[in-house]
Amino acid sequence: MNYDVATIKREYEQKRINAINLNQEAKELIYKENPKLIEIEREIRALGIEASKCALFPNDEKKKERIAVLFEKIDTLKSQEDEIIKKNKLILTPKFECSKCNDTGYITSDGKSTMCSCMKQRIINEYYNKSNLNRLSQEKFDNFDESFYSDTANKEKYNSKLSPRENIIKNKEIAKAFIKDFEDESTKNLLFIGTAGTGKTFLSSCIANEVISKGHTVLYQTAPILLDSIFKYKYKDGENNRLYDDLFNVDLLIIDDLGTENTSAAKFSELFSLINSRILNPKTKTIISSNLTWNQLSKTYDDRIISRLIGYYDICMFFGNDIRLKKVKDSQSK
Repeated sequence: MNYDVATIKREYEQKRINAINLNQEAKELIYKENPKLIEIEREIRALGIEASKCALFPNDEKKKERIAVLFEKIDTLKSQEDEIIKKNKLILTPKFECSKCNDTGYITSDGKSTMCSCMKQRIINEYYNKSNLNRLSQEKFDNFDESFYSDTANKEKYNSKLSPRENIIKNKEIAKAFIKDFEDESTKNLLFIGTAGTGKTFLSSCIANEVISKGHTVLYQTAPILLDSIFKYKYKDGENNRLYDDLFNVDLLIIDDLGTENTSAAKFSELFSLINSRILNPKTKTIISSNLTWNQLSKTYDDRIISRLIGYYDICMFFGNDIRLKKVKDSQSK
């Protein structure tokens, strides 16, 4: 897989140009409807030129005083301009998608330029999250429907005093707390355990959307594809280890369907290395979901992995009827 970052950079350049052009068109209309703004802008420019001319005369004893008066007039005009803008709810600045980098893809601080999280996420989406993009865009907390879960508790069946609805509400609150405290290094990772169709993937997607909106990067992939990719890049490609690096450094890594991958000692070793390394880097967080029961996980994976899950993950159980099947049945009955 080739990483054509240059293409993404060109997309950013075009996106920024489009935003500036649209803003220029909007400004022309605004100035046409508010001629007082044009007059103020002209006066500000004229006063600025006059102040520059004053600064060119080093022997003028009253230079500082004159310049101060000119800047005072400029400030007064800017206040008038701001009042007109606020009163009419006008927007004179370009509307960029990312307010942090203004759609340049990079942030400059202290003379150093670093890639903005929005561009990092764009690259991740292009190369890793392709199969999950539709789900990520659709599955949000606003679409979280608790009514699909039963109000009837069944301790014998689910090994819990809570009803499926009470339980999913509890998991939802845990998820929201995870998002709220995402940047807190003491915040634990999350392990979602439960049968298929009980909301694990949906809740993971909800979290992903919220974390991305807060300016963090998210890599979302199933365990089989993730582990196969590690082997491909680490042992076959040789030269391109970008995916391998991103797995360790992305702000939030979501590993879906743990337990469906082909098992081998080598893959277990890579999985442990990934989980353990991300634990040692408290700025990164991980969510793992599995259809296996806790007993099945304990039998499938070695003690090193299980001990990390017990010590560094909040374990959320999911149970109830298959929501996806229920949605299909409901749609067919309409």
